[in-house]
Amino acid sequence: MQSIFGTDGIRGKFNEEITYSLAYRVGHALGSSLKKKSPIIIGRDTRISGDILLQAISQGIKDSGKEFINLGICPTPAVPFLIKQEKLSSGIMISASHNPPEYNGIKIFDHNGEKINKYFENKIQKLIEESNHNISVPRKVIPCNTNKDLIDAYIKSLIQTIGDENLSGLKIILDTCYGSAATCAKKIFQSLGADVIVINNSKNGLKINMNCGSTNLEPLKKALRESPADMGFSFDGDADRVIGIDSKGNVLDGDHMLFLWGRELMKQKILTNNLLVSTQMANLGFEKAWNKIGGILHRTDVGDKHVHDAIKEKGAVLGGEQSGHILSQINNFSGDGILTALQIAKFCKKKNINLNDWLKSSFEPYPQKLTNINLDLNINKLNPKTKILIDQTIDFFQKIYSDNCRVYIRPSGTEPVIRVLVEAKNHKKVHSLSGEITNKLFLEIDKILN
Repeated sequence: MQSIFGTDGIRGKFNEEITYSLAYRVGHALGSSLKKKSPIIIGRDTRISGDILLQAISQGIKDSGKEFINLGICPTPAVPFLIKQEKLSSGIMISASHNPPEYNGIKIFDHNGEKINKYFENKIQKLIEESNHNISVPRKVIPCNTNKDLIDAYIKSLIQTIGDENLSGLKIILDTCYGSAATCAKKIFQSLGADVIVINNSKNGLKINMNCGSTNLEPLKKALRESPADMGFSFDGDADRVIGIDSKGNVLDGDHMLFLWGRELMKQKILTNNLLVSTQMANLGFEKAWNKIGGILHRTDVGDKHVHDAIKEKGAVLGGEQSGHILSQINNFSGDGILTALQIAKFCKKKNINLNDWLKSSFEPYPQKLTNINLDLNINKLNPKTKILIDQTIDFFQKIYSDNCRVYIRPSGTEPVIRVLVEAKNHKKVHSLSGEITNKLFLEIDKILN
């Protein structure tokens, strides 16, 4: 059996890769593997399939002899925060993050509120493989009353990250993309004094991430044109990442957030070795500008778990991804889009600078183009020989083009696509090389698969 775990937990289309039976077995395997007796906390985003997966996971946990707490619809970072605060044994978030509504996923956290490591994943995988449970429909409906007090504790913790500051005088537009942020983002920003407009703010699992949110900024840009504001923030489906927009419609992505936030921490002399941690997707312009002011950028493979591991290994205090998944020491390095947005807004208020001017003081990004090669299959489920051939082909293309530009090619861990990133100083070169590499790579992979 191929590993069910990808770059961020278990992910796939509901009723195809993610089934009731698999969710039950994950719940049972997790419950069976834990030594601590305290409950397992479960949260979910707004997807329609979330409710039935909650039933499956909670049934599996109960049958393993463990108890669970249902947090209901919530941002993913609420789960690790509450594991730590309540001293719980583990936690699960049912979400497919930025993916479309037909997808869902299962993210598992350990007793420290950290995503489980490879050893723990293998342990869960082994228990699932040895399991003879094959439940396709619910045997009984388990009462899953939500715990509002715990959500309130998470909201309070976010408000407290601002300290003695407030956001009064700032007009901010939020796109909660019909997802987890719809439960609390507006309330948090308003409680800090901001004038808040919210779009796509219903908990609608049929619309989550659809033409909105951090992967589609047009609705937020439109809202900023129609109702001028100081800034806007667009979250993904489970609110663990965010992308900002300034008053002129310019994009504040994860690279800019790291540069600007990191520079403030550098001035305060609390940035260990002036180090930031990011991934291979980070813009070269970001790296060069950061080096120029005395900083060091450490790159990891794509995925917040890799960033998290490098942060811990190197003693860094800030890291993240271009996609807006930012990890800071404020909340034990758990990616939290709402927290990140609050910090950016706080800096603007404290420095008495608008986001547009602050962003101008950031770096000039190199032209980048990210192209997806769509596959009709999950590359992680291919036989080892075929996968090796594809990996060798990817390595070949990265090497032969490396003299002309920076090329980074990787199979997605969450979708059936291969991502091709091309970056260079010249915009035309980026586009021509991107097209050339993508077309040739597609033909080579097609030969291997067929």
